[in-house]
Amino acid sequence: MAESPEHPRLRLDDSFASPIRFSLMAALGEELELDFATLAGILQVSDSALSKAISSLEQVHYVKVRKGQVGARGRTWVTGTAAGRRAFQAHLEALRAIVDYGTGG
Repeated sequence: MAESPEHPRLRLDDSFASPIRFSLMAALGEELELDFATLAGILQVSDSALSKAISSLEQVHYVKVRKGQVGARGRTWVTGTAAGRRAFQAHLEALRAIVDYGTGG
């Protein structure tokens, strides 16, 4: 009996299982750097939830955090890494493959 091909769900990256982390990577796009406040506004999440999502993605080296000053105020900027962009793209491809697999495409 022929073995079935691997189900595409097995290629999903658990780092993007959280809707906030998924949305964060989507918002960063290709080499875009956004400040923390802008990201919180785009994603419509609390500072705490965003901070947790950033930390989680930073631990797996999918985002890079840069801290600095604008005037007297501290600021945090976030950008996706090359590894993060590749992983996110692979995750999107797996999602598309799941849809195709389910429809026989």
